[in-house]
Amino acid sequence: MRDQQFYGHGKVLLTGEYFVLEGALSLALPTTVGQSLKVKYRNSHQPTFKWSSMDHTGKPWFESEMEFWHFESLKTNDREVARDLQTILQQVRRQNPHFLRDEVDVTVETKLEFPREWGLGSSSTLLYNIAQWAYVSPFELAMKSFGGSGYDIACAQSMGPIHYQLTDSLPKWQPVAFKPEFSSQLFLVYLGTKRNTREAISSFKSLTTEERKNPVELISSLTKEMSVAQDLRHFEKIIREHEEIVAKALSLKPIKQELFSDYWGEVKSLGAWGGDFALVTSSRSVEETREYFANKSLTTFIPFEEIICGPRQDMGHVS
Repeated sequence: MRDQQFYGHGKVLLTGEYFVLEGALSLALPTTVGQSLKVKYRNSHQPTFKWSSMDHTGKPWFESEMEFWHFESLKTNDREVARDLQTILQQVRRQNPHFLRDEVDVTVETKLEFPREWGLGSSSTLLYNIAQWAYVSPFELAMKSFGGSGYDIACAQSMGPIHYQLTDSLPKWQPVAFKPEFSSQLFLVYLGTKRNTREAISSFKSLTTEERKNPVELISSLTKEMSVAQDLRHFEKIIREHEEIVAKALSLKPIKQELFSDYWGEVKSLGAWGGDFALVTSSRSVEETREYFANKSLTTFIPFEEIICGPRQDMGHVS
């Protein structure tokens, strides 16, 4: 068997956080950093299965030796991660009973291009890569492994910004030409308070049906409006409206009010509120903007244009 290699892009959900689960149209952005998965095979009479995961510095953070029948870990440095991986591989086997049935040694190596704690899709890129390797649906694999809306899976395989929506529980997405002329005035700031996506989704699901459904049309409208915003002031107005809607639904304060009330631009939460990254706008210099956040001990400050994949004229996907 020939060795194989797969790659998935990371993700940023710019609009629709949480409400994408209820069918809101969302603007999702693949990142220029992602995760690779390499598979090596070697003929063997006593096949072995070894897995190693490298962080963005090239150091192994997870290692495991597994058996092929139930993907039980025989030896590992992290039992919890090994159990999560087992869950994924067992689901793969249900979708493709022929997966890893050959008489070969299998060695897998994954490599992240961003720090694990950033929350840019270490799990979704892994799921996407494994699905490509095993010839199974990445959406079904994701939904039956850990749940979620699937927008991150769509990002993993997209080359530029997309509109993403669940319609009758089916994922649909298409490329969108989102590259604002003011993108040089947009930045991502890492907040350093990692939130568990599954816990955040569970908390959202605890809201009443009405609380979850009511904002969907408003969010969808703001997504369309943001996608074609022509100037920074209009973009910032949309951010304020979006933050207010989500804050009201979750009974939380918008992050600008809570942490950056003296900031001159706008601040938008991304993904699970209060965690990972925020998008910030600025009408001032890069240096002055960076310094503002550095003074609050937030030193991971990334220009939007460096980390977000630009729009491509590829065809849309419906799955």
